[in-house]
Amino acid sequence: MIDKFPHYIEFRHVYKTFDYPVLVDACFHVDPGQTVAVIGRSGVGKSVSLGHIMGFLKPDKGQVIVAHNDITEYPETRLREIRRKVTMVFQNGALFDSLTVADNILFSLELREDYDQQNKEDVVDGLLRMVDLQEFKDAFPTDLSVGHKRAVAIARALAAQPECVLYDEPTTMVDPIMSAHLTELMLRLKSQLGLTSVVVTHDLNLMRRVADNVVVLFEGKVIYFGAVSEIDNCEHPHIQEFLAMDRVELG
Repeated sequence: MIDKFPHYIEFRHVYKTFDYPVLVDACFHVDPGQTVAVIGRSGVGKSVSLGHIMGFLKPDKGQVIVAHNDITEYPETRLREIRRKVTMVFQNGALFDSLTVADNILFSLELREDYDQQNKEDVVDGLLRMVDLQEFKDAFPTDLSVGHKRAVAIARALAAQPECVLYDEPTTMVDPIMSAHLTELMLRLKSQLGLTSVVVTHDLNLMRRVADNVVVLFEGKVIYFGAVSEIDNCEHPHIQEFLAMDRVELG
């Protein structure tokens, strides 16, 4: 499969329409170990792209490659195999409010028959250390800030030992200190675990810090796909406007 589909994730001429075209002839790819950011204004298809990668949505036309497999026509049973390799950190964290932080992470380990209870608890402790949340082990999600909930969601995602993590707006609605913490965490996971990742974000600072390549969506189309280091040289007026708005906000 790897020879046929060398990229870990690839969109090949993907189209998706709801009430209006959301993705139009979208083409981009993510190689193993890479981080690719997907940016653009609200409603341009960023989260819809993540939905296609997870198999929650199917394209009207085109192919979606994930984990070196063409998942375009996969039934739910085969998509479950893909989701063992690719996991998603939702914007709201999607934690269980009735479980402690430790038990939320433990939930991802329940089906691991190769781990005994002590192994599982050791993994939970290790993941909490990795995301700097040891002190919140016995807390409940309702006791946590938005940023801490996202860090717990990342730890829970990592418990499944995925090859790839999808992040949906990881720094939205968090304070600058927590935003910096989440950014450093994502960089650490990339360097230590070699994870492949896709980051949907409005946060251009996050994009510049963590991403190798960037996809810019505008009116459903990919108007830029390339190195983050080269995006400032792109002359597309929408991209220049987007970058200028970010500079104004930072200024």
